[in-house]
Amino acid sequence: MWHEYITVESINETLKILSTKGVGARIVAGATDLILELERGARKNIHTLIDVTRIANLDIILLDEDNIIHLGPLVTHNHCAGSALIREQAYPLFRAAWEVGAPQIRNRGTIAGNLITASPANDTITPLMALSASVTLQSTRGTRTVALKDFYTGVRKTVMQADEMLVDIFFPALNPKSQRGTFLKVALRRAQAISIVNAAVILTLEADTTVRSASITLGAVFPTIIHATEAETYLAGKKLTEDVINEAANLAMQASKPIDDIRASASYRREMVRVCILRGLKNLLNGQEQAWAPSEPILLWGKHSKTDPVSHQSPSPIETKINGEKIVFNTGHEKTLLRLLREEGNLIGTKEGCAEGECGACTVFLDGKAVMSCLVPAGRAHGAEITTIEGLSNGESLHPVQESFIKHGAVQCGYCTPGFLMSAAKLLEENSNPTEYEIEQAITGNLCRCTGYYKIVQAVKDARQ
Repeated sequence: MWHEYITVESINETLKILSTKGVGARIVAGATDLILELERGARKNIHTLIDVTRIANLDIILLDEDNIIHLGPLVTHNHCAGSALIREQAYPLFRAAWEVGAPQIRNRGTIAGNLITASPANDTITPLMALSASVTLQSTRGTRTVALKDFYTGVRKTVMQADEMLVDIFFPALNPKSQRGTFLKVALRRAQAISIVNAAVILTLEADTTVRSASITLGAVFPTIIHATEAETYLAGKKLTEDVINEAANLAMQASKPIDDIRASASYRREMVRVCILRGLKNLLNGQEQAWAPSEPILLWGKHSKTDPVSHQSPSPIETKINGEKIVFNTGHEKTLLRLLREEGNLIGTKEGCAEGECGACTVFLDGKAVMSCLVPAGRAHGAEITTIEGLSNGESLHPVQESFIKHGAVQCGYCTPGFLMSAAKLLEENSNPTEYEIEQAITGNLCRCTGYYKIVQAVKDARQ
């Protein structure tokens, strides 16, 4: 899918390569969209991937002295879901990040990548637009700052140039004393689903719940994320009564200009905009916007996540450690990690179900985190520590979750079982006594086509310490 894979250790190194390689090069962080686009031929003439995931300190979330929150370009959705700062002072982003995909996807997909992909249905663009976020773009020519509202020029189109790297995302932190916000999403299922409609609502309130200002943004109803400006203007200076909330929801609906597509009709989308804004405003009025949020989100990170700085360039051998054993691959550089493991490594326990990050059958641990190996470039394995289903047991002693699957007969055709076992084992490493809800959250990225979920959940319950 690519001819050259370069792992870099600095932003400057990245920018030099971009300036030399031009439009044929792409930066890789999560690669959860890019790999699919390359496989499907949607991205043509891409010959070089630049892996920036080994650059130190780019996955940091911080609050500066001016009360501005900064997200580094390697901050993932799970970084945001696990951040107390984001939850307390940028809740709409927390909720949007938590609603993206499943744990394995959230462990790889970055907020920066979500912004750059520029789909109007991408979940994190909507809250960041409502938060008045900006991005910093850097190249060998210099640095520039672009407000997110000016970043998009159309569907999957931005103002970024081929030689630029997004190096910072920043926005004012919400004031917990006077500002409340939320994010709402309508999709065809509760996880692993693209938005039919999404919306972010942020209110600045007086002590008597009079609205000082409002920010309402809508996704998947226009070629770009849009503000419901008439609804925002209408709310300013008004108390949140039932009539005011209903009118604001109607005005937001009128701002939307959706299309019919395979996921929903335009009329349904318009009505769901109204419903989302109605529910969002009512939740904010009642202080219930965070009532549903998990106190300890399941991340599938475990206790030993780490990433070491590495410099590497294909076709140099990929030197990695798999299941505790050092392995060198001289071929397979142009493949995904899944196919490297199966075809070059002969580790066929990891399965290919969908090859697009939907089913979780290919789940492995990469530097301590559960990921979909079908969406990881093979080059990322260099200098990494990987655990596959073959390494889950300790010699002849099965992992407790493997024993519990046998005990409860939590297997039908068995094809999905390796992925479920990997997710369950990482969950128990992260939380030795999870609730049933937490177990369900941990396996949202895993599909069992035989519908054996009841026994799978029971097996994980029984494996708890």
